[in-house]
Amino acid sequence: MNKRALSLSIGGLLAMAAGIGVGRFVYTPILPAMIEALSLSKSQAGLIASANFLGYLAGALLAAVRLPGSRRFWLLASLAVTTICLLGMGLATAMPVFIGLRIVAGGASAFALIFSSALVIDRLSASGQGALSAVHFAGVGVGISVSAIIVAVLLQLGAAWSMLWYASAVFAVAAGFAVAWLVPPDETAARTAKRPAGMRLSADFVALLLAYGLFGFGYVITATFIVDMVRGTSSIAPLEPYIWLLFGLCAVPSVALWTALGRRWGVLRIYAAACIVEAMGVAASALWLHPASIVISAVFVGGTFVSLTALGLVATRSSGSDPRGRIALMTVSFSIGQILGPAFAGYVYDATGSLAMPLLAAVGALVLAAVLSLMADARRRALSPSM
Repeated sequence: MNKRALSLSIGGLLAMAAGIGVGRFVYTPILPAMIEALSLSKSQAGLIASANFLGYLAGALLAAVRLPGSRRFWLLASLAVTTICLLGMGLATAMPVFIGLRIVAGGASAFALIFSSALVIDRLSASGQGALSAVHFAGVGVGISVSAIIVAVLLQLGAAWSMLWYASAVFAVAAGFAVAWLVPPDETAARTAKRPAGMRLSADFVALLLAYGLFGFGYVITATFIVDMVRGTSSIAPLEPYIWLLFGLCAVPSVALWTALGRRWGVLRIYAAACIVEAMGVAASALWLHPASIVISAVFVGGTFVSLTALGLVATRSSGSDPRGRIALMTVSFSIGQILGPAFAGYVYDATGSLAMPLLAAVGALVLAAVLSLMADARRRALSPSM
């Protein structure tokens, strides 16, 4: 195996771990401690989460614009901003500051994802080592697992919620330095930019677009509140240190697994299957809060959410002309689902005292996403019988 390609893929893994796994998702294991210490309501907790996804949407759209400077510069800048936002969350106590910091952190997460993927995947493909892209995408699960360990250990030592943010920032800055070492600067040769072809919204793409937004809504409620659900239920509270770790560990190999199945059976068919698996995981925690059900939820949702993100983008790239425009639309759809999910769940919880209704709504969204994916697949196969 090419050592240079392996080092590059590990650099991508660390960028995804810091920018997405920690920068974006560490809020989930820290949330219960923040709720207890600051007396946050579920609607406030949901708004803070939604603010991060709003920032992600803005960052993804901004990253699609031609920006001055190299891709590596923007990747390293995004990791620096992530570190600053993590530190700021530990210093803040007011809702407007929390929301502002999470908006900025969401934008930084989008930059980390987009620019690290552009750098790493392009170079791996050019060197014939494209299979190592699975290492890059495993970084999300690695970051979630690291954040779970950091939070669990510090809580056992009696650390305050603010210290959890500070420790996460330490990991992010260490990962940033490693990325700067492992990911070399862009080649100086300029690339000739091609004018994108006109974009036509075919019926199969519209179905996929809706499915992607429904997936964003369907996964994010569990991904935001699963640790808080465990802490708030006495019969499963002892699982709190482990459930987010399990969630992250299941995400690590998931992209390699589901994309391999997609190559064999068809991306959209496997996308539908993964949506159903994820719906089963969300339903398990909605219908029955028990050690077995919450483990099933962590395994099924953790083992599909990163893969569904990747599968959706793979399906978009194979759906016709102007992949850049289509990916931008997919990002908007996905982000709208993510923004609505936590805010909706938080307000319903404050009104009813339960997350069961929002979780069941998420199950319905995922099932509908699976149906739409199969409709898109049928449409493509009708137009291209050789598929």
